[in-house]
Amino acid sequence: MAKVAFLGLGVMGYPMAGHLVKKGGHEVTVYNRTAAKAEQWVKEYGGRLAKTPKEASAGQDFVMCCVGNDDDLRQVTTGQDGAFAAMGKGRVFVDHTTASAEVARELHAAAKSGGFDFVDAPVSGGQAGAQNGALTVMCGGDAEPYGRAEPVIAAYARMCRLLGPAGSGQLTKMVNQICIAGLVQGLAEGIHFARRAGLDVEAVIETISKGAAQSWQMENRYKTMNAGKFDFGFAVDWMRKDLGLCLDEARRNGAPLPVTALVDQFYADVQRMGGGRWDTSSLIRRLRDH
Repeated sequence: MAKVAFLGLGVMGYPMAGHLVKKGGHEVTVYNRTAAKAEQWVKEYGGRLAKTPKEASAGQDFVMCCVGNDDDLRQVTTGQDGAFAAMGKGRVFVDHTTASAEVARELHAAAKSGGFDFVDAPVSGGQAGAQNGALTVMCGGDAEPYGRAEPVIAAYARMCRLLGPAGSGQLTKMVNQICIAGLVQGLAEGIHFARRAGLDVEAVIETISKGAAQSWQMENRYKTMNAGKFDFGFAVDWMRKDLGLCLDEARRNGAPLPVTALVDQFYADVQRMGGGRWDTSSLIRRLRDH
């Protein structure tokens, strides 16, 4: 059992922090910008509620974090009443936010100068993965603190791996999002084409999903895509944030991402249709409305 703080109780963080108690048996202190959410969490899982990231992090072995973006991350770490001011020597800060590799390297350096460690550890698996404790966690940082953090992360992960130095977790998450963007657009076009061709979409997908076209998106999203239901899962607004990180990094490293850039603009179309909170599979709605 470890003493753990969890900062950020959104769609992902709330169940992740819960698994630290239920599956991990850890002693957990939580902080959330909207205090009511933290109060609700404590009623459900026990533990302790802190009023600031600094208060939550004091005396903890590990501090986990899952917030919105680079600015939110800087605010809860190095901002006023930020967690880093309370981190003790040898402690580990594990960041599950999908952020830039740049901020991961910046915070890793700040942690080192403070005598503690920082691991960038973005996740994949969406809301369902968080609720089921079956996330994929992609990590960057130093091997020794990662080794200490991995058994704690295991409470909500089915796969966790150190992929290189600081920033490598965020770069791997970018690869993940690049792959998903093209897959979802391809699946949307395939289903839309099948409908226009007068085929039985269910029969078509059940057949081709046993062959080379199979993917997680096909298995988990084709029925709801075909039914036009998009009120769940990973939101378009979040995907656009993530693809923006991918495209910014690609400009830095010189990797051309023509399909990713195109699909990002398709998601911008979905936002203009009022679908910012729809699931990413809503790309098919854009095809139907054209």
